[in-house]
Amino acid sequence: MKNVIWFTGQPGSGKTTLAKEMISKFNNDKVIHIDGDDLRDVLDNKDYSEKGRRKNIQFAIDMAKVMESKGYLVIVSLVSPYRELRYGNIFYLNSTRKLRKEHWVDSYEQPIKEFTNINTDKSIEECVDEILNVCR
Repeated sequence: MKNVIWFTGQPGSGKTTLAKEMISKFNNDKVIHIDGDDLRDVLDNKDYSEKGRRKNIQFAIDMAKVMESKGYLVIVSLVSPYRELRYGNIFYLNSTRKLRKEHWVDSYEQPIKEFTNINTDKSIEECVDEILNVCR
């Protein structure tokens, strides 16, 4: 299994929900979850401008690389709207259901290469199975 699983997608697409479900599948204390909301609280960065977003995402990448080098499985759940600021095994989450438009990122760049598309209209179990099949 690859050591960094990176969930990207618009707010409300299921990133945190899938990350938590993935973590529950591993009976291993060497799993860490880096979540966008938690990261903003820890860094006290509520700046949703491009500069603020880039700062948070770069911090997540740096932390993921450090934890990966220590042998952790790292699961990241961030909007991460900029293609060049994603790391590891990229999963683009999307849905046809109504997402959280109040936090919608107009400048979001959908992945165009080296990613797996996950439609979160499916059940959580189906999505997790898809992710695990890619990561094995």
